[in-house]
Amino acid sequence: MIDIINDTLQASIDTKKSAIAENDQRLVKAARLMAESLTAGGKILLFGNGGSAADAQHIAAEFVNRFQTERVPLASIALTTDSSIITSIGNDYSFEEIFSKQVTALGRKNDVAVGISTSGNSPNVVKALKAAEKVGMHTVAFTGKGGQAADMAEIALTVPVGVTARIQESHILMGHILCDLVDRILFPENF
Repeated sequence: MIDIINDTLQASIDTKKSAIAENDQRLVKAARLMAESLTAGGKILLFGNGGSAADAQHIAAEFVNRFQTERVPLASIALTTDSSIITSIGNDYSFEEIFSKQVTALGRKNDVAVGISTSGNSPNVVKALKAAEKVGMHTVAFTGKGGQAADMAEIALTVPVGVTARIQESHILMGHILCDLVDRILFPENF
């Protein structure tokens, strides 16, 4: 059992190192984009399924409440949290539209849409990124090796492995890095 624990830890460390090395410049670009949007009165909309839904909520909470420094709340919404909206759209239309209809309703030009999909091919995430583009929003995709979401997003943050758990661990690390960078851009006096 100890060997399994250590192997899992090493796989997680190795994946995170390769993901950060692959995405360091894109993380900086995404952080600047988010900071610019927030400064201009925009907001960040995040969405995904399953563990990625939890990641969307986690990252939104870090922006709205605080990350590591005391500062004003930053406008961020996880589109995964309103069960009435999600179930009504899923029931009346389809599960593929649960995020795109919210993006269309809530998103504005120069806001930032963040789609999270370990496969990069979740139909509802891809459809929401397309809706965001139509509204004039900036788009960021967190994916595994790539997929449709990565291909269409303005900025793709990819994790070069095929193991969902390792991808999700890297996604939350990159989410935390974005929160930290945005805070440092917007509130340099706090650091």
